[in-house]
Amino acid sequence: MDAPPQTSVLVVDDEPQVVWMLQFSLEADGFQTFAARDGRAALAEVREHRPQLMLLDIMMPVMDGWSVLQEIRELPEGERPRVVVVSARASLRDRAKAAELGADAFVSKPFNVDDLLGVLHRLEKAS
Repeated sequence: MDAPPQTSVLVVDDEPQVVWMLQFSLEADGFQTFAARDGRAALAEVREHRPQLMLLDIMMPVMDGWSVLQEIRELPEGERPRVVVVSARASLRDRAKAAELGADAFVSKPFNVDDLLGVLHRLEKAS
């Protein structure tokens, strides 16, 4: 019997250590991963690989996470990944803005990897 297809996650963060650590943790948990270091690259990855889930930082060069969320809203529903904003900007205003722009969840930095994986598994089941 074939194994079920892996859920794919796009990790978007401009800090290489954060990207490496997230990819390592996600792959160890059975996810397939892709990575982007800025918003423009993230949108290219979404178009090319159609990930089911995305971990999105807000403060990045070239194009920030807010702009990425706005662009993703324009995609047809079947092509949009479920988005978890992962950011040090975690004020109530930032959380409200993320929700307003269509983010499915918000995890503040620094984060606990197991908590983050729990959020991803809940979104994976809900999609």
